[in-house]
Amino acid sequence: MQTNSENACFGGTQGIYTHRSSACSCDMTFGLFLPQEAQDGPVPLLWYLSGLTCTHENAMTKAGAQAWAAEHGIALCFPDTSPRGDEVADDDGYDLGKGAGFYVNATEEPWASHYRMWDYVMEDLPELLGNTFAVDMDRQSITGHSMGGHGALTMAMSAPGRFRSVSAFSPITNPSASDWGRKQLSAYLGSNEDLWSPHDATLCMRDRGFDGPMLIDTGTNDQFIDLLKPEALAEAAAARRQQIQFRMQPGYDHSYFFVSTFMEDHVAFHAEHLWA
Repeated sequence: MQTNSENACFGGTQGIYTHRSSACSCDMTFGLFLPQEAQDGPVPLLWYLSGLTCTHENAMTKAGAQAWAAEHGIALCFPDTSPRGDEVADDDGYDLGKGAGFYVNATEEPWASHYRMWDYVMEDLPELLGNTFAVDMDRQSITGHSMGGHGALTMAMSAPGRFRSVSAFSPITNPSASDWGRKQLSAYLGSNEDLWSPHDATLCMRDRGFDGPMLIDTGTNDQFIDLLKPEALAEAAAARRQQIQFRMQPGYDHSYFFVSTFMEDHVAFHAEHLWA
């Protein structure tokens, strides 16, 4: 692992690191914030998964999460959104290829050899963090924005007992029924839609739900709301009687101004359950 930078941040350290990923078969870069408490021993960990076109850097610099994580004594991990490098397949569209890994393990060419973001976030990077940094891997929660909210929700519902809580900012909630989903799932996973269902939060909610508390925020003025389909997940959660706070925030859009506004709520929500 290579340390790219480490900066003092709210009494702790914001680091950026690069390592060789066995899951993605390429070098991957991630951000990790460690609060001051990590100097004395392992601290709980909150994952933040970013959205389309983002790298590890967007939320790290725009979401304002470190201040609230420092207040609660929890670590933050900011993975990249896709594999990177000259040898990695790409597409001319912003919503496929680099910056658009959709948190799945691709089975179709030319994506299959590198686009294994599910394994990267669920296995590869956690192993590195647990072996290298003062983080308590028995206390994990997960959140994300847009495509990252999709990833956070599907990962949490697919791994009972792994995450103590899950939240999302304007998540893509029903990708198998949306243009933000059908294009990517068919490209990465093929035309058999039965293989898409583990990566559709609405279908996961109908099938099994989440074994813990959930928090969802979406802006009423989100310019992509028809692609996000928040009503699909809300209906599935209500039918299942899932433990969930589902909030439509008046006037807010899809931007990081929205994310940063409600970040304090989300970090506090996770901290309550991480320290319980």
